[in-house]
Amino acid sequence: MLTDWYELPVSTASPTARDAYVEGCQAKLTMYPGAVEAFDRAIAADPAFALAHAAKAHLLLERGDTAAARATMDAATSRAAGLSPRETSHIAFFGRLVAGDGAAALAALPAHLDAWPRDALIFSLPPGAYGLFAFSGMRDHDRARADLCERHARHFDAEDWWFLTYRGWSQVENGNVTLGRALTERGHALRIENAHGTHALLHAMYEGGAGEESEKLVADWLPRYGRSGILHGHIAWHAALGALGRGDAERALALYSEHIQPSVSAAPPLMVVTDTGSFLWRLQAYGHRVPPGLWQGAASYSAGVFQKPGFAFADVHMALIAAATGDKAAVEQRAAALAGLVEAGTLPAGPVVPAICRAALAFAAEDYGECARLLEPVAGEVVRIGGSGAQREMVEDMLLLSWMRGGAAAKARKLLDRRLHRRPSPRDTRWLGLLAA
Repeated sequence: MLTDWYELPVSTASPTARDAYVEGCQAKLTMYPGAVEAFDRAIAADPAFALAHAAKAHLLLERGDTAAARATMDAATSRAAGLSPRETSHIAFFGRLVAGDGAAALAALPAHLDAWPRDALIFSLPPGAYGLFAFSGMRDHDRARADLCERHARHFDAEDWWFLTYRGWSQVENGNVTLGRALTERGHALRIENAHGTHALLHAMYEGGAGEESEKLVADWLPRYGRSGILHGHIAWHAALGALGRGDAERALALYSEHIQPSVSAAPPLMVVTDTGSFLWRLQAYGHRVPPGLWQGAASYSAGVFQKPGFAFADVHMALIAAATGDKAAVEQRAAALAGLVEAGTLPAGPVVPAICRAALAFAAEDYGECARLLEPVAGEVVRIGGSGAQREMVEDMLLLSWMRGGAAAKARKLLDRRLHRRPSPRDTRWLGLLAA
């Protein structure tokens, strides 16, 4: 029987189909363009190749095309009879995700990976910033991803570029930045054509306070990555954060205009909403002018996505954009709906989500006392909305700036001291100086 690149058997008799499937999987794992086309070639070579249908279905789901994902998943399921136990479990796992049942997929994860730890497409799903752990509402998802990688590390070669990247990323997010950076740098060196690897290394640099290094990495690496790559805008977003950290708003805005804003981004809706909303919020909150039309561009794009409350990470950023553009009613309606979900027990991330939405409205109205009042009780719960530490820091900044501007200097100074102890930051150093003046 033919096998994939991790020597797992695949139920196709066509070497052409197998090779195209492997190519598609690696493009999917590296977030490089070409994965859909590779899966289509695999399906053309063997229409009964269920794994190729399933992988394509999940890729379509990641890109926000739910209807096409479900149709393609139906094709996979209809071809799953008689497959090996690993392939059957693999397809069922993707089926749960395409059906919108992330909780069931997460529950099935340990048994699948204990049996087949080298099933990379499945292994890649829990650890990411937008992964099953992050969006589960867990308080300890940073530790969970690190524990998962360490538990299965013995199954991977020490020079495995894919696993090095995920293991390193998990260590960075769990606070072990030195080890995480060493692992991600090694994975990056082994496979430069890996957008996820570059992304993981950028997070290591961010958490280590190496903002200028991250800007240089983006400047050197991004030209090799096509604009159709879904991480193109987000990788530029990291460089824009580095520029903002140095106080260079002009450079940050140039990156936003060229790579990040909705009109130029090829990213899925979640990335567009979160990258645009969080960047513009930071720009404005840090004391820089947002040029006319940029907030309106973000609001126009967001009007067509995530209208139904209940996806915590999206909810926070949708509220941020609405608050910044003066749509008070939209924020209040979303927060009320989210509070109803909390009361019903159907919002995994819990009360922190409506609290952040209401705090964003207060911050936009320059009611810093109210913003702090809303955020202080849930500050330890922000991790439950998902995303990365770099992304969630925006909420901490909202609280910090509310303290600074609302007369709670002692609280602000304590938080800044803690952040600077963890990592150097030109921005935090400037803010600490302002408090000392």
